[in-house]
Amino acid sequence: MDKKQICSFCGQEGSEMRRLVAGHDCFICECCVDLCYRMFNMDIEEEDEENLEESDMFINSYEDKKLELDLKPREICEKLNEYIVGQDYAKKVLSVAVYNHYKRVINNLYNDSDVVMEKSNILLIGETGSGKTLFARTLANILDVPFAIADATTLTEAGYVGEDVENVLLRLIQAAAGDIKKAEKGIIYIDEIDKLGRKGDNVSITRDVSGEGVQQALLKILEGTVANVPAQGGRKHPLQEFIKFDTTNVLFICGGSFEGIIDNVRTRLGKKVIGFGKNSDIVLYSDKEAYNKINHDDVQKFGIIPELVGRLPVIAPLSPLSVDELSKILIEPKNAIIKQYQKMFKMDGVELEFENDAILEIANKAIEKKTGARGLRAIIENIMLELMYKLPDIENLKKCIITKDVIMSGAGPIFITEKPKEVKKKSPSKKKQNNLQKKLEQANLTEEENNASLGAFLDLANKK
Repeated sequence: MDKKQICSFCGQEGSEMRRLVAGHDCFICECCVDLCYRMFNMDIEEEDEENLEESDMFINSYEDKKLELDLKPREICEKLNEYIVGQDYAKKVLSVAVYNHYKRVINNLYNDSDVVMEKSNILLIGETGSGKTLFARTLANILDVPFAIADATTLTEAGYVGEDVENVLLRLIQAAAGDIKKAEKGIIYIDEIDKLGRKGDNVSITRDVSGEGVQQALLKILEGTVANVPAQGGRKHPLQEFIKFDTTNVLFICGGSFEGIIDNVRTRLGKKVIGFGKNSDIVLYSDKEAYNKINHDDVQKFGIIPELVGRLPVIAPLSPLSVDELSKILIEPKNAIIKQYQKMFKMDGVELEFENDAILEIANKAIEKKTGARGLRAIIENIMLELMYKLPDIENLKKCIITKDVIMSGAGPIFITEKPKEVKKKSPSKKKQNNLQKKLEQANLTEEENNASLGAFLDLANKK
């Protein structure tokens, strides 16, 4: 008689409706298999919740350290002077803005004050090579708060290919090493903000996902809101984990070249003359004067929406660099281009010198190309290429002088070499010669053999 097949877990007998899986002297029915599967899933979900709580505790475990005002506006400006030439007005604006940012964070987060200080975001406007990005990099090195630099050209409206605006905040979190509380007191520099401007006043029939759409997405972040930042970056999706990030106390500095905005300034300040009459009130403004007269109306006419313009109340124009300022950029800052090349030549044991006329000619070429300070390196690289190629092969080279003719016509530089030191040959001492003479006499050699041996010894000593 066959033994009945009974589930070893629930004790139910197997049938067509309750199938059994046989093991070693035991059985399990499909109902118990399903129950075990559910139990295992519940354990996995509990472990995930515990891991998530531990990660939240890790994120919030940073101590909320109070900011301290280590630098005054004058000291911040002096730090900027070490790396940046000119742009005195922009230096004052940024120095005061950073100093006030410290005070605002201390007042809003640590002091029991009835007055809540609102932030004043900054807009830097200047042609290419005027020092906008250098301002941001220098501030990042001298400040004690997290500082992140983002590029507006990679941003797109939510739902389209590209980066969401929340990825800008993720860079600030990364700069703070994951400390959310510290990152919420930081500063963000958004470069190339002018590339988001509308290209014309006419309404486009297609959606501007990388222009006006990004401007609208930036509004709440610049003003202050709690944003959902993707922990891993990239595009958002429903199953992704988000980090809550408050931008209320984050200072935003936006920068752009705004190519052609000075034409709007001249149009606004000048008076149009109709007919043959002459108007003596017309004033022709230079580029430097026009940049200093830029206001919010000119920025709005360029293509920035009024809502975004209103959230950037402080405008800091960077005037075009003159020949004298470009010449100083080549030699005065700590990281001056000529100092970098002098360091490279020194590693080969050569002293590099630029004449004053040569420095002025390099600055004039940068003015002609309208590339600003960024074009100085390209000009010097082109001049120094052939010289750096031949430099290691030139023997006994002590000094290299770059003249004006090298810059203008491609003539060769002036080389100053030093004569190699002559090594004096030491003749054998008199004592050694006498000792050898005695040994030769004891050997009973003929006079010819004696002289030949002595001559061979002297030749060998001279060779040594």
